[in-house]
Amino acid sequence: MQDKQLDMVKTYLLDLQDRICEGLEEEDSRAEFIQDSWEREAGGGGRSRVMTNGKVFEKAGVNFSHVYGESLPPSATAARPELAGRSFNAVGVSLVVHPENPYVPTSHANVRFFIAEKEGEAPVWWFGGGYDLTPYYGFEEDCISWHSVARDACAPFGADVYPKYKKWCDQYFYLKHRNEARGVGGLFFDDLNEPGFDESFAFMQSVGNSYLDAYLPIVDRRKDSRYGASERDFQLYRRGRYVEFNLVFDRGTLFGLQSGGRTESILMSMPPLVRWEYNWQPVPESEEARLTEYFLQHRDWLNHESEKN
Repeated sequence: MQDKQLDMVKTYLLDLQDRICEGLEEEDSRAEFIQDSWEREAGGGGRSRVMTNGKVFEKAGVNFSHVYGESLPPSATAARPELAGRSFNAVGVSLVVHPENPYVPTSHANVRFFIAEKEGEAPVWWFGGGYDLTPYYGFEEDCISWHSVARDACAPFGADVYPKYKKWCDQYFYLKHRNEARGVGGLFFDDLNEPGFDESFAFMQSVGNSYLDAYLPIVDRRKDSRYGASERDFQLYRRGRYVEFNLVFDRGTLFGLQSGGRTESILMSMPPLVRWEYNWQPVPESEEARLTEYFLQHRDWLNHESEKN
């Protein structure tokens, strides 16, 4: 039964990778993804797809991987020490999109499925994933539409699902050393198995299938916005926060590195250009200041009063 379930999830994820790449290529209209298949010496492999120097997207990476091994790495058992020492199968799609225009947000998504096994005991399986949005210049319209799609993806599975996973996303994508949110949130879930395989799998598919519906309308609204060197500099500065989170906190990055995954594929999430500046501070009451003071505060975007400009 476990092999059948794994094959079902793997088939879905390969198709999801295809559909997301096709949607991003259509939106960009110039660049195409290049594919790089790889194998992992300890077991498994994947196919990495990367788009660079597009009309809209400076860099986008959409990875599929299926890795397996004799022992789960520490990042996968830190919160569940009872699983330490179990063999595992892990299959997932992970993506990051870095647009060139500073008015188009960066976005991230991933969906994944784990099976951990130990001789003489029942297999333990779970789903995880979600998506989040990282703007450089904030727009309430974009935050509301993003969260509306996330809510609708969760709605068939219960009224409490979106608020629960929205809160988890806010807590997870948080740079503790900066006391600052990475973006305006979205959905994050992990260790999902209580509803049973069929409903858990259906929920993971609902999240994966809704990503383009959440992101592409925002891209379409902002991709032709005019900008100059100051906006571009600010975007590159804020991309530094993205790098800090991925290298310090991100479980997927840690899992990939600890499990002996392909480093080039794991770090495809990094932006092509980034800058740090010592103790930089935005001009008070500027749009750059408003990003952190207003947009990067944890908010219920579907039930809030708009800020008066």
